[in-house]
Amino acid sequence: MQLVDNDTFLSQLSSLFTSTKERGTIWLTHKRLTHDGEDATMDSGDESREYPCIIRATDGKKTKFSTHITSGQLDKFVGAYGALLRASMTTLRKRDKKREKVRAEKQAARKQRLAEPILVEGPKRGKGRRKRQRKIKAAVKQEAVRQRIQERQEAKEKAKA
Repeated sequence: MQLVDNDTFLSQLSSLFTSTKERGTIWLTHKRLTHDGEDATMDSGDESREYPCIIRATDGKKTKFSTHITSGQLDKFVGAYGALLRASMTTLRKRDKKREKVRAEKQAARKQRLAEPILVEGPKRGKGRRKRQRKIKAAVKQEAVRQRIQERQEAKEKAKA
């Protein structure tokens, strides 16, 4: 991991965004830097100390760099960093709301079909027998699905408790 100053970090980040404009992923992590190379000690009376912030960027392959930001530089850096992120987020894909809506409608229709009981009617023998047999089979299948859903809900409630 390469540690760079703030301006170099922003320029490298913008070049990383342009290199992954068509295809690729970038991971950004923000953290409070509590360890600065010295040995860790158990001092509980160190409440007034201001800790710097570390921001890391990587593309998951070979490009990795980070920067430390002190509390005095934070406002200036966040302004430049936010502007860079807003400018670079234009390549994100929008959610396909039509597909989500169709999926939700299908789910609602399925729940409604499960709620409606299947009426088994028609002659036991003769004309219409096959239709009656299909309805009986569908009713048995619907009841099995209801049982599985109920078991899942009970398992979820048990896990929460």
